[in-house]
Amino acid sequence: MPPIDSFNLNKEIYEIPDKQYKKTLAELVELLDMENVLKIQVRKLSLGQRMKCELIAALLHSPKVLFLDEPTIGLDIISQKKVLDFIREYNLRYKATIILTSHYMGDIEQLCKRVMIIDKGQLCFDGQLSEIIQKYADHKLVSLILDKEVDLKVVAKVFPVKEFNYPKLILIVKREQVASLTAMALQELPVVDLSIEEPAVEDIIRELFTGKDYA
Repeated sequence: MPPIDSFNLNKEIYEIPDKQYKKTLAELVELLDMENVLKIQVRKLSLGQRMKCELIAALLHSPKVLFLDEPTIGLDIISQKKVLDFIREYNLRYKATIILTSHYMGDIEQLCKRVMIIDKGQLCFDGQLSEIIQKYADHKLVSLILDKEVDLKVVAKVFPVKEFNYPKLILIVKREQVASLTAMALQELPVVDLSIEEPAVEDIIRELFTGKDYA
């Protein structure tokens, strides 16, 4: 069966009025750029195209709450972006509540403001995504680009080295020590470039799941 047959069937199942169905279908097809595949057999579609068809079918009756379970799993980078862009646009356009589950933090960071972390049935965190870093990460990453080799054993006696792969040296520094250690590094190491970053959300959550205190 081609996708359009399934969509027509869903119209009857949900008893969607003709005018509303045509309008909603046209909007969804346009948003997902699916005009050219509606009459092609589903088995001939790519995984990304089938995923988009699933989204259209689920949204034809304009639900106020949408549950999405791993919506980008198995998709290539281009298809991932298109699906994520669509979810964001749908949320903005229709003000629908979207509950998204994913093991891929890229999805979460791009789409979600509110995040809930559940481990073994225990609610570990419920709040803004930005609060995860503030609450659970007591350090920052200082990345240094060096213009000549250094003795790692000597450097590690003075600086909290996380990783070294010449010319890049990464330090893991307590927040309250960032200014002083950065100044010391600039003075004592052959630094040609420097950046200070927050740890990746994915790394913070990994620490949570491997036994870090949730309190």
